[in-house]
Amino acid sequence: MRIVITGIGIVSALGVGKKATLDALLHERSGITPLPTEEGRIGSLPVGEVNLNSEAGIPRSVILALPAAREALDEAGIRPSDTMALINGTTVGGMDITEAHVADWEQGAETDTIAMHDTGAVTSLIAQQLGSFHTTMTTSTACSSAMNAIIIGCNMLRCGRVESVLAGGTECLTHFHLNGFNALRILSDEPCRPFDVTRRGLNLGEGAAYLVLESEEHAKARGAHILAYIAGYGNACDAFHQTASSDIGEGAYLAMHEALTMAQVRPEQVDYINAHGTGTPNNDASEWAAIQRLFTSHIPYFSSTKALTGHTTSACGSIEAVISVLCMQVGMAPGQANLVEPMADATALLQHNTSMTLRYVLCNAFGFGGNDSSLLLSRDAGNELSTAACAEELQVVSSVTLNEQADYKSYLPLMMARRLTPGMRQVAVAAKQALAQAGLTTPDAIITATRWGCIVNTVKFMDEMMINGEQELAPTAFIQSTHNTLSALMAILTGAHGYNNTYSQSTNAFEAAMSDAQMLLTLTNAEHVLLLDFDESDDHWNEWLRRAGIYSEPHARAMVVRRLHNNQ
Repeated sequence: MRIVITGIGIVSALGVGKKATLDALLHERSGITPLPTEEGRIGSLPVGEVNLNSEAGIPRSVILALPAAREALDEAGIRPSDTMALINGTTVGGMDITEAHVADWEQGAETDTIAMHDTGAVTSLIAQQLGSFHTTMTTSTACSSAMNAIIIGCNMLRCGRVESVLAGGTECLTHFHLNGFNALRILSDEPCRPFDVTRRGLNLGEGAAYLVLESEEHAKARGAHILAYIAGYGNACDAFHQTASSDIGEGAYLAMHEALTMAQVRPEQVDYINAHGTGTPNNDASEWAAIQRLFTSHIPYFSSTKALTGHTTSACGSIEAVISVLCMQVGMAPGQANLVEPMADATALLQHNTSMTLRYVLCNAFGFGGNDSSLLLSRDAGNELSTAACAEELQVVSSVTLNEQADYKSYLPLMMARRLTPGMRQVAVAAKQALAQAGLTTPDAIITATRWGCIVNTVKFMDEMMINGEQELAPTAFIQSTHNTLSALMAILTGAHGYNNTYSQSTNAFEAAMSDAQMLLTLTNAEHVLLLDFDESDDHWNEWLRRAGIYSEPHARAMVVRRLHNNQ
């Protein structure tokens, strides 16, 4: 099977829609502007804000997503149906709604809006506005979320589960993640300078982008215009640190290598890399190290378009994929905006827009917890990707459910355990026990299901913002508030560099995680997948959920699964 892109749509600080985006790219025009100063808020940091008004009661992530999704569907000439999936990546989700109401909830106000905090609720709202889909899924792996949504969509096509996919991601600016990144001391007070010796940090941005994916055969049968091909893709885990990347960029290297291997493309055939390139000292050095490891004889031209859009976190993978398709169409590789002094030996770093034929473009998206993904785009048809009927059943090798706290000292390093919430320790112990029962030390893949994510640290960080203001916040709670914290934690604990994903799709998260495991075990050489299923307990949060009538018991479950026929 060859997977093709037949529609793209984009919203970012560069503009709303493909036309405005391409015009900004061609003129090397940045969308980054100072954040308006508000009393009691952090200062006027540069951000990539979208010129779209919010609407009361509707998550801004939905407002940003809809024009991008509709543009992609319109270009593809296709409508949602019972043969199309919607795969959406987001981490912020409806956090802006939570921010607007949390103080009132604490005072006893109605909590009917709390359901919008669920990232899956954002995906459901998008789907409701667009039409009826066969499947909706929400992946939440921090800054690789949207690219992982594209990867999942490709796997669904290869397994024959759907005929077409609308995949991408959306993210809006919120005080929560502005303050979180600021607490980590990685926001720059100037326009960011990725891969520059003088770089000082990143600029946050917001936006959304979606791609319509289908098989080449399906697209041609309905007369659709093919924009580009998905030649290959890869996801790997750095398994190093919750927020920092390793010096050698192990996860980034593995993800890029997997994408090229799947496509049967040699490193020297890649024309351009749209790098993750956030502008932080750690990220850029790590990614550059990974590029040098993979491209030993010839380093492709590369740059980071985050200097134009800001770092759109969960949406960046699809935004930069769409930008790459636009650049392939016009035969131009974008230059590195704001460049003053390139990093040592980075002679392939483009200083200005450069006309060239782009046959193969590699896009990188790397997230917290070392969740690293790469996507290889091709202008022309290339190697066919394997297909297989997806296994409908999996063998559960081991399963552990913990209803109360276990003795974590026998399973977790003490310094790590002390930084975890009780619920996170509980899941980690369940995972270690499930692996031990399966006779495993390191799983081939880790997939997590959760509705509310690491809600204890989320509420804690929000409380600190309200009580202490936004100037001097400790980063600890923010670091461990992302939905994929547990997947990353278990990768670090077990040295698992393989596939790593987290689903946050309302009450259907575990179903989505199991579906992903089935596809992974069918399409790859993976033999064992560690599945985690959790939601933790917070007194305030539980009270609000009860008042809203959507409370469910916290739980901690871990299991190891493999293909059913492996035991026959």
